[in-house]
Amino acid sequence: MEASDLPPILQHLHPFPAQYAASSNVPLIKSPSLRVPKAVEVPADMYPLPDSITEYFAYPFTLEPHVITLESSRKTTIAAHAARREAYIVSREQEKERRKREALQRVAPGYHPESGLLAPRRLGDLVTKRLDEPAANRIGPESPMVLPPPPTRTVMDDLVDQLAAMEYMK
Repeated sequence: MEASDLPPILQHLHPFPAQYAASSNVPLIKSPSLRVPKAVEVPADMYPLPDSITEYFAYPFTLEPHVITLESSRKTTIAAHAARREAYIVSREQEKERRKREALQRVAPGYHPESGLLAPRRLGDLVTKRLDEPAANRIGPESPMVLPPPPTRTVMDDLVDQLAAMEYMK
């Protein structure tokens, strides 16, 4: 059997293997809903592209000043947008820091994160230390600090002191 004797659909299988020999005589049923498309006609003036198409590209140098003007204006616009965006981001960060400091001041007045932990101090210790410093080393106004009068002790204060002393003795 030769390739020309085979149906067109089986011609690519030539030389025909023995296992397909029985199917070569089976007629193919064509569906009435299908039809073979028309062959494509190639126009006569069509020719293949050359190996290199670089000679088809010609840059119009008349556009150069226009392109440069557009590019420079585009770059300045992009730079302005970037600067505005950076300023907005910096202002947002500063606003967040300000809100954080305000929240810390509400919770712990006098606390600054960069200064470290707060340690409890007695007001009397600070005042005597401040008064012991020479006037030249003091920070603040030149006048000495005015001390409030010492609080008067009440009977309750004496009672609390006596109870604390009794507990300490145990």
